[in-house]
Amino acid sequence: MKILLKNGSVVNVFSEELERADVLIENGMIIGVGDYSDEQADKTVDIKGKYVCPGFIDSHIHIESTMLSPYEFSRAAVPHGTTAVIADPHEIANVCGSDGLRYMLAASDGLPVSVYIVLPSCVPATSFDEAGAVLSADDLAPFYSENRVVGLGEVMDYPGVIYGNENVYAKIKSAKEHGAVINGHAPLLTGHDLDKYISMSIRDDHECSSVDEAKERIRKGQRVMIRQGTAAKNLIDLLPLFDKPWCDRCLLVSDDKHPADLLSNGHIDESVRLAVKNGKSAVLAIKMATLNAAEHFRIPNVGAIAPGYNADLLILDDLDSVKVCDVYKNGNLVVENGELVDFSKPAIPKELENRVRGSLNFKPLSVNDFMFDCNERRKCNIIKILKGQILTEKIIDFIDFSENNGIDTQKDILKIAVVERHHKTGHIGLGFINGAGLRSGAIASSVSHDSHNLIVIGQNENDMLIACERIRDIGGGLVAVENGKIICEMPLPIAGLMSDEKADICAEQNENIRIAAHKLGCPDDVEPFMNMSFVSLPVIPHIKLTTLGLFDVDNFCLIPLFAD
Repeated sequence: MKILLKNGSVVNVFSEELERADVLIENGMIIGVGDYSDEQADKTVDIKGKYVCPGFIDSHIHIESTMLSPYEFSRAAVPHGTTAVIADPHEIANVCGSDGLRYMLAASDGLPVSVYIVLPSCVPATSFDEAGAVLSADDLAPFYSENRVVGLGEVMDYPGVIYGNENVYAKIKSAKEHGAVINGHAPLLTGHDLDKYISMSIRDDHECSSVDEAKERIRKGQRVMIRQGTAAKNLIDLLPLFDKPWCDRCLLVSDDKHPADLLSNGHIDESVRLAVKNGKSAVLAIKMATLNAAEHFRIPNVGAIAPGYNADLLILDDLDSVKVCDVYKNGNLVVENGELVDFSKPAIPKELENRVRGSLNFKPLSVNDFMFDCNERRKCNIIKILKGQILTEKIIDFIDFSENNGIDTQKDILKIAVVERHHKTGHIGLGFINGAGLRSGAIASSVSHDSHNLIVIGQNENDMLIACERIRDIGGGLVAVENGKIICEMPLPIAGLMSDEKADICAEQNENIRIAAHKLGCPDDVEPFMNMSFVSLPVIPHIKLTTLGLFDVDNFCLIPLFAD
């Protein structure tokens, strides 16, 4: 059947202009853009001057970090105009290995959001992590034959690239042999080290937090992914990149986005809207969210309104506010007047579903596991959370262990622990954190990037223990505890990362657990659980905590708690 979208204004991402044109669709493909009559179609839809643009593409996302199953993520994202994502499933792969990859491929098959996969390059992220699995180049190689696999995911072990780690090199070599795009992840890397990193055919980076950092990468041939997620919000700081010539080398991404934000604030449409609100061109921002992404990942016939392109397109009521009215996927109407048209859920083999559940496997804990054997006043290395960033800073201060075993809410010095939860090793990293703001209680999560061990921050050890044990009971998730009582929780039974609830229920649980953390004292401008989840990722500067202890990312080594 031929469908004619008549009387609209087309966002032409090739010429970067608006053109008054009709769009003719047949068998899921755009076959004409121009002046067409009703007689040339089986059905005419008068869009009455509204705007037609390509469907949005998120060039870098971890679906697991939305805490939604791929099916529910699709239901949440499509009404915001997302018709494709480039997903790196390294979260579930760090928990479940190859089974996690198979699960994500099966669970994302046939959705109205095309889920393209980049294979995780760092499982685990570093040799200092204790993940649930290890994936080698040989383990990854068979997955390149899948038609939705388009690349190798973010190469986070940038020291491994610079200093010639054989395992990292083997994965890069295999990706090149399979013609795959290689994603980057090298925050604050510069100069000769950056040259060495890029020379390994690593073609993009989503970790830029300053314009100078981004421009250096663009000048050296990389594309820059401008990130606007839940924890890391870099768009405002990178606004100059929405101008020529920089915008031609930039993509829009979310990376990690919690469900409450996704449903209330939007997805890539939020990034376009925010750019326009700050004086940037809507047409250029849309190009960054569509054609630039498709061309970078070599996805043919996607990302533009033109003859021969897939009919993945949006009807916008308003260009500047990016108000999505209708969404077409392969020529099929999947959102009408802002309302989702229902679609079927992918069939997942039962055995595969079972293998990604029941992932919590840690030894019984006691209060003593969260105590330091010290009664003195000592100078300590302390992790400091930075608002709006997943970067952390190292601060050094005196801690009096004779009072509350070092916890000092007046100075916002709280306990933090990372408990190995995959292989019952009994390893627990223990330290102090500033910036979480809790005045009472504890918060804990089985989501802690990227190895996803159990992480907990608390004002007292008893509540920390109760929070951890509750996460075991519910098979993974987020928990808030105060005075020995569980005050809020969000179960995440799929690999301890994703909910099996509907998106709206998951978003409500997500908002409630946030509110609970804020009531415990977490500052309103800090996203408690997302920020906490990155405190254990030893490839994001500057200081982190793993199951093995404090980790200095800049020098890529473990460091002691005591600084003197």
